[in-house]
Amino acid sequence: MKSRTLCSVLLALAFAGWLPQISAASDNDDDYGGTSGFENSGITAIIWVRDEATGEMLPAPPGHVSEDPNQYNAFPQCQVDDGNLAIDCLANQRVCPPRADGKPGVPVVWKVAPRSVENPTWTDWQGNGGGPTCLYDRSPEDLLPRIAARIQREFDRLPVIPGTLTAQPSPHTLRGADTNFYAKAAEQPFDITILAQKIHITAKPVQYRWDYGDGSSLGPTTTTGGPLPQDRWGEKTRTSHAYAATGDFSVVLTTYFQGTYSVNGGPDLPIPNQGQFSSPAQTVSVWRSVTRNYADDCLTNPRGEGCPGSAG
Repeated sequence: MKSRTLCSVLLALAFAGWLPQISAASDNDDDYGGTSGFENSGITAIIWVRDEATGEMLPAPPGHVSEDPNQYNAFPQCQVDDGNLAIDCLANQRVCPPRADGKPGVPVVWKVAPRSVENPTWTDWQGNGGGPTCLYDRSPEDLLPRIAARIQREFDRLPVIPGTLTAQPSPHTLRGADTNFYAKAAEQPFDITILAQKIHITAKPVQYRWDYGDGSSLGPTTTTGGPLPQDRWGEKTRTSHAYAATGDFSVVLTTYFQGTYSVNGGPDLPIPNQGQFSSPAQTVSVWRSVTRNYADDCLTNPRGEGCPGSAG
């Protein structure tokens, strides 16, 4: 009776896709991202890393170098030693529901060891409470939709250097005269990790918005503007602004960056929305100009108003 129970348990496991995954001699090389599944020792051929954001165990991309001092591996829940399974455990092991795509899950216990040890003694990892969890047939490609869902938020959090703002003249300008503003911004690369996968992001400046501090603005526009020689200051340009009042005004340049990302060295994919990054406010002091007519010049009257020798 006991052998019949064991037979029915093994038959159920076979239908669930469990037996090929615990056999090192499996013909199915697609299990768990192209490995042969669990070896006789219970250790998977995949290198697993822990995602710091979620605590989830995920397959490492090719060439991945982890900063975690530990290494992790999944062992079948009911394995005791040398690939043997505990019969009483099999009858009560955790049941893993199939994923939405119908792929079955395997109940496993995660173990941990120092990363520097080649053939370590594995101990139970307590990060998930120490109990069995469900491991699903997963490869890095399975994570692409989840990475795509997170990429915009990660892009917006990057330390992108915004465009720099220059005003001519500066820091003082005249009321009613055109003050020339222009921007400089550069394309910037970033390498981050999402769900234990290597992500390369390129942020390219594509648009600019000028907030002149007096309630008026320009953009978003693709125009960066450009410098003028000093003898042409006051000319109107595509990005210049004439202040109607005197005072100190805080000018802010916002640069819009368009991003692309690649996963594990794959093709560049677009990041849906532009990221906006603003430069620190730059103060422009607007003065008024006064015109007076004089009967003689400072050579004729060195003490005249406005002359260096004038008491006023």
